[in-house]
Amino acid sequence: MLTHLKTNLGRLRLLALLEGLSLIALVFIAMPVKYMGSDPTLVKVIGPIHGVLFILFVLYTINVSIEENWQFLRTTWKVLLASIIPFGTFYVDKTILSRQKEV
Repeated sequence: MLTHLKTNLGRLRLLALLEGLSLIALVFIAMPVKYMGSDPTLVKVIGPIHGVLFILFVLYTINVSIEENWQFLRTTWKVLLASIIPFGTFYVDKTILSRQKEV
């Protein structure tokens, strides 16, 4: 895991994991507690965290795309699209990001 922190691509993969996990926490933990338990506290905490991770993922994808000279129509748009599809970051990490060469 620490080797991921040494490269921009590795950090993007780690950010994809965190963004996906925050969505899972939001959808499967915080939202049920809000609506079934009538307590919006977790949504108020996890929601903004997920929002920040989402924005960081999009910005970091653009940054890595420029630095790694990804072709927009071949790679970049797929990674960006994954950020708006629920749990898409897990899929894109497995199918695209893990196959990129870390420099």
